[in-house]
Amino acid sequence: MENKNTVWERLFNGIVKENPTFVLTLGMCPTLAVTTSAINGLGMGLSTTVVLALSNLMISLLQKIIPDKVRIPAFIVIIASFVTVIQLLLQGYVPDLYASLGIYIPLIVVNCIILGRAEAYASKHPPILSLFDGIGMGLGFSLALTCIGAVRELLGAGEVFGQRVMPAGYVPFSIFIMAPGAFFVLAALTAIQNKVKMIGEKKGRDMSKIQSGCGHDCLSCNQASSCRDREAVLAKEKNGQGEEA
Repeated sequence: MENKNTVWERLFNGIVKENPTFVLTLGMCPTLAVTTSAINGLGMGLSTTVVLALSNLMISLLQKIIPDKVRIPAFIVIIASFVTVIQLLLQGYVPDLYASLGIYIPLIVVNCIILGRAEAYASKHPPILSLFDGIGMGLGFSLALTCIGAVRELLGAGEVFGQRVMPAGYVPFSIFIMAPGAFFVLAALTAIQNKVKMIGEKKGRDMSKIQSGCGHDCLSCNQASSCRDREAVLAKEKNGQGEEA
């Protein structure tokens, strides 16, 4: 039961609590570039989800084999292998989507979300939890990209997923399917999320599940900056106690 709860926690964490786009603001390059339509956002999100899940699983399985000194190059090789498979599948079976996403498919290799989860989670946790961590983060990324793409497509073309939604007399705001539109929509959706959190906090509700990252001032933060730093401190203290004994 505990493992089941942990799996659901990993999924919820990626979709809501640490959403890569709206909370952690990671992967901004594909977020802003390919979300000219809902289908493009969904396609990029699901492609990233597959790479995230499989690379997390593989890295977790190999965590005791990969030497610590070459872990980053090894992670990149694993991620690049899965990205190549996804790229070839899209090119062969969904050529229109492949043409729309263009160069941003191979750029998944250097997406900071994937490498970040590999380093921060998959390399330190069991395979099943790492798999669901990748799925959760990928679904959160897919949801964010699809929402941004849908809003941009609706306002910029009067359509959603290629289907006409607005009345015939609607005059599209073409700026929303251009580069500035991505910034406007992302900022608006993030602001709505923060506003919901503020209203909930004023009413005394527990809004800890809706957050925007750490919440501390990084410039004046005296705490350890990462889990790796904390682990190093604990290891030194443990070694010191062993020497004293």
